[in-house]
Amino acid sequence: MNTATSTALYFRLLGYVRPYWKAFAASVCGIALVALSEVSLPIAMKPFLDGTFVHKDPFVMKWIPLGFVGVFLVRGIGSFLGSYAINWVGSKVVQDLRSEMFSKILRLPTPYFDNHQSGNIISKLTFDATQVTATTTQVVNVLVKDGLLVIGLLAWLFYLNWKLTLITFVMVPPIALVVRVFSQRLRETSRVTQQAMGDINNVLQEAIECHKVVKVFGGALYEARRFQEATGRFRHFQMKQVVAGSLNVPITQLLVAIAIAVVIYQVTLQAAADTTTVGGFVSFIGAMVLLSAPTKRLASMSEYMQRGLAASESIFSLLDEKPELDQGTINLGHARGDIAFEAVSLRYDSSEREALENIQLTIGAGETVALVGQSGSGKTSLANLMARFYLPSAGRITLDGHDLAAITLQSLRANVGIVSQDVSLFNDTIAANISYGIESHADEAQIRAAAKVAHALEFIEAMPQGLQTLVGENGVRLSGGQRQRLAIARTLLKNAPVLILDEATSALDTESERQVQAGLEALMQGRTTLVIAHRLSTIENADRIVVMEAGRIVETGTHTELLSNAGPYARLHALQFRT
Repeated sequence: MNTATSTALYFRLLGYVRPYWKAFAASVCGIALVALSEVSLPIAMKPFLDGTFVHKDPFVMKWIPLGFVGVFLVRGIGSFLGSYAINWVGSKVVQDLRSEMFSKILRLPTPYFDNHQSGNIISKLTFDATQVTATTTQVVNVLVKDGLLVIGLLAWLFYLNWKLTLITFVMVPPIALVVRVFSQRLRETSRVTQQAMGDINNVLQEAIECHKVVKVFGGALYEARRFQEATGRFRHFQMKQVVAGSLNVPITQLLVAIAIAVVIYQVTLQAAADTTTVGGFVSFIGAMVLLSAPTKRLASMSEYMQRGLAASESIFSLLDEKPELDQGTINLGHARGDIAFEAVSLRYDSSEREALENIQLTIGAGETVALVGQSGSGKTSLANLMARFYLPSAGRITLDGHDLAAITLQSLRANVGIVSQDVSLFNDTIAANISYGIESHADEAQIRAAAKVAHALEFIEAMPQGLQTLVGENGVRLSGGQRQRLAIARTLLKNAPVLILDEATSALDTESERQVQAGLEALMQGRTTLVIAHRLSTIENADRIVVMEAGRIVETGTHTELLSNAGPYARLHALQFRT
């Protein structure tokens, strides 16, 4: 990344500081007080030494010591104000960035999550955001404090002896070259370090989420090795950062020390020739020595800067992602539920073949249509298009005669309810999970009514805290059937006119399936329903059955009609019941 882009990136980051400019200004003032207090020390040395040891001035002998106390009092106040204010601003910036990133994640299209590992996304909000703190706090702190200190000390040195001071500027070009070379190296290593942290998060997340598989299949050693390799890569790149950062400072210091040594030698010659006073000599040497520390910190600032800019690249790459396309202007209200697929095709970004091809299907309001076929035939893809998780590659889908693309996303999804095999529950109470998304509109009586219709109220009331029982991460404290019935209750409470049932009972035992099926039958009443099922026994009463193969519709009819046709459905039916 070139200098112009880095500057633009840094100014974009500073844009997040703008709302807190008062606190930022207070921090700059505090840091400036610290810098000025440090500059005053070598400046005060000249009148103090000359007035005390040479001229024996009683005024100087009395007030200069008190002045030193005053300087350190001002320094303490400035140090606290600068440190507190800049860290307050930094924490607010990180909070705002995390909030904006999280808000963006909620609006990203489904294909983004298909193409990006969740661990890397999480790393942006956790690790990368903390790296930005260094850019907004430490860099500003060093730049203001040590920048003013260097300027002040150089100004004093010029005042004392401008010819000798000019010698220090001979080292500016080589110092600038060193900083540039190491800055580029630090940016590169910072990028790969952030990627390595994302890999650690991925391994950790998978090991936690799949802990039962790890235990049963004896994968503990394999996962430990994966984690060791991931942390090893992170450490490897981190040490590269340390090497680049550690070499930058001593090389810069060495160049500065050479310049200072030459100047000190010249000053000692002048002192020997009595062309400078004791106070002037000590003040000049003191200022030159003090110049070394801020120069070192300014050189090390590049390390924090490059880490922060690399993290900013990662963060802004997420913030610059395009959200879900939502150009619709039609607000449906409560839809009737008439659906039409008109020559619809779908190809996923990562696939070379069509997942769906030229689908022609009309579903009337209140009709139940079952989608059957082998795995990979396109059933779930068709259902995903209905909720606009993906956009069709060709053709269009209409709801009540309106193209889905013309309907606002909020309006469309308010009219669609989904119950799938993989139920998603939040680590919250049963009541919060049932009323998820509509908490402000649902009271306890409505929640209980939905749970009763879903055949969930009985097991809920048997729990010690009833509706206020915590379900654990993704409902881990509940059985599969209980999770499914909560999902049904949630969809019942939503009261969407279009319903998608994606293998809702395939993973359940016979008793749980009976209870869930009873809940589903109640849920399907008066709703347009798309049912995806492998067990053909569960969809025999559907108004229509659509048989799919390789992304195409190959057969349509009722259960009885399709059996009499002796086609693909009849073969699937015979195979299942023979098995």
